[in-house]
Amino acid sequence: MDHAADLRHAAGVEESRYLDAVFTPGARLGTRPDDPTTFVEVVEVREVTRIRVPSGRLIVDSPWPEECDAEMRPRAGRELAERIPPGTCRVEASWTQAPYEFMGEQYDGRDVAAVRLCVADSPVARWEMALGVGEDPETVPPGERIGFHCETNMGSFADAGSWPALTAPFRDFWRSDWDGDPRPRATESFFDYAFERSSDERHGADLVTFAAPGPAVVWLGRTATGALAAVVVANGYHSVDRIPAP
Repeated sequence: MDHAADLRHAAGVEESRYLDAVFTPGARLGTRPDDPTTFVEVVEVREVTRIRVPSGRLIVDSPWPEECDAEMRPRAGRELAERIPPGTCRVEASWTQAPYEFMGEQYDGRDVAAVRLCVADSPVARWEMALGVGEDPETVPPGERIGFHCETNMGSFADAGSWPALTAPFRDFWRSDWDGDPRPRATESFFDYAFERSSDERHGADLVTFAAPGPAVVWLGRTATGALAAVVVANGYHSVDRIPAP
């Protein structure tokens, strides 16, 4: 069955342009806010790892417990109302580059601009903001953006059915640090800890982390028929000055 578009949550023109371009190598997303002569350009798109989501229920949220929770309980986790086909998906990342100088030193300005969970290989025809379970679409004004928040600037894609087990390494890490005996996290790292993966082999499920500074909006990319193709968090959208449309 085709998905009926909800125009209240559809991406705006600039948001759509950015989301369409951010996974296209060579695309210019805008310019540096502090230097209108330097373009922010997509320089690499590649697979980070794969994630198993056997329940078909996806959480996109921080894996860390709440900072004020001394008991280190798993945070509730923002489960998306949208379901995905149970199985294994690619997690891909887009890197941008925008050189700059600071205190006489040159830097390449390389950053992860966006991450996506690839649900299908079909092209995306439109974008819409994802809502969480229990979030009433009638209460979200058109154009308002909601997502997840994290004090540690880290988000994750995770199977909702194994959320407590998948986030345990992060709670254990904080607990050991608070106890004065810090130990490495029981996770697998990729790209120099830019991403981490934890696994629950009992249920064959995974969690993959990524940087998520500030309130992070989750976007659903849909095909021309309305089928879900991708789930995206675009970290770099607010870090560039947009180029006027041609």
